[in-house]
Amino acid sequence: MNKYARLSLIAAAAMTLAACGKQEQPAAGAASAPAAAASTGGDVTVKIGQVSPMSGPISHLGKDNEFGAKLAIEDLNAEGVEIGGKKVKFELVSEDDQGDPKIGTQVAQRLVDAGVVGVVGHLNSGTTIPASKIYSDAGLPQISPSATNPDYTKQGFKTTFRVIANDVQQGTALGQFAADGLKAKKVAIIDDRTAYGQGLADEFEKAVKAKGVDVVKREFTTNTATDFNAILTSIKATKPDVIFYGGMDAQAGPLAKQMNRLGIKAKLMGGDGWQTPEFIKLAGEASEGQYSSSCGVPRDKMPGFAAFNDKFKAKFNTEVQIYAPYEYDAVRVLVDAMKRAKSTDPKVYLPEVGKTDYTGVTGKITFDDKGDIKNGAVTVYQVKGGKWEVVSTVGGAPAAASAAQ
Repeated sequence: MNKYARLSLIAAAAMTLAACGKQEQPAAGAASAPAAAASTGGDVTVKIGQVSPMSGPISHLGKDNEFGAKLAIEDLNAEGVEIGGKKVKFELVSEDDQGDPKIGTQVAQRLVDAGVVGVVGHLNSGTTIPASKIYSDAGLPQISPSATNPDYTKQGFKTTFRVIANDVQQGTALGQFAADGLKAKKVAIIDDRTAYGQGLADEFEKAVKAKGVDVVKREFTTNTATDFNAILTSIKATKPDVIFYGGMDAQAGPLAKQMNRLGIKAKLMGGDGWQTPEFIKLAGEASEGQYSSSCGVPRDKMPGFAAFNDKFKAKFNTEVQIYAPYEYDAVRVLVDAMKRAKSTDPKVYLPEVGKTDYTGVTGKITFDDKGDIKNGAVTVYQVKGGKWEVVSTVGGAPAAASAAQ
């Protein structure tokens, strides 16, 4: 072998050894492995996103949602869930959208970038709807525990679901109750001009008009207002039997107080945004006798609420506001779909979400072809003796109804 041949062989051997000792690098622009599927100590860590307004005037509702998700994650990890033959540890990635649509889209993109495999949220319809486009583009399942505007599931996205009745059902139930239950002949309507408040008020207006009730005034405010005297003074002259407010408890409480001070005898009525302990706290004595609804069966008819409530109070030292049980169920619905698909990959388990047949804390959960819960219930409540008392319930899946037997 001549000198040059020997040198060539040595060089080739050196290149081969170098190649064996070097890890293959991904090509430029190639998608990296999702952070959500990272392995820690033999377990696969799976990230689930949660978004709600955890600052601002309805932060008590946002924290309520977050607590529901935290409890679900804690329970799942205690159960030692296995998916596709691998033990999974779930991690909650929580974001605050402040109830602002613009911030809602920003945090949605942040969750996508963080590698979550699914999202529970957002709380408000006004943040849920714009954020849903971002999740759809990323192929991430999104389950809202509280957004009730019908437009959320009308967009044609395969990724959008909700575990609560929508505003068509809720507004219709409230309108029919105002006409048939309260025998109202004249109603005034106020809304906060959000996707939720205005949407619910629109459905209520349709329902009362269909019953022959006269809508004597339609006014609007904002979701940050606290002074309603000018609006209420103009409404007072029309002498309505019912004033409907589409919005949240942060405004409904002061509104009830100001109605009282102005001597307005009409009943105040609204939706799930203020069927809360916080409304009673904010309105004080003015809360007595007022009506509001919640999307779902009463808590004593929810098959798992008693046990959930005990754990919730023990862990967070506070009472449930509204949506925490639905948030808990939404997390578990995502994981149930992963189990059935034997995968935590959104592309693999997304089709299973639509096939859900799950009985959770709130009752039986199945979805229609748009992602809306089937047989969504609506319950009307009245404040009596400083507490919300059930008046009537419309709808509800059989499993939820039978749980109280």
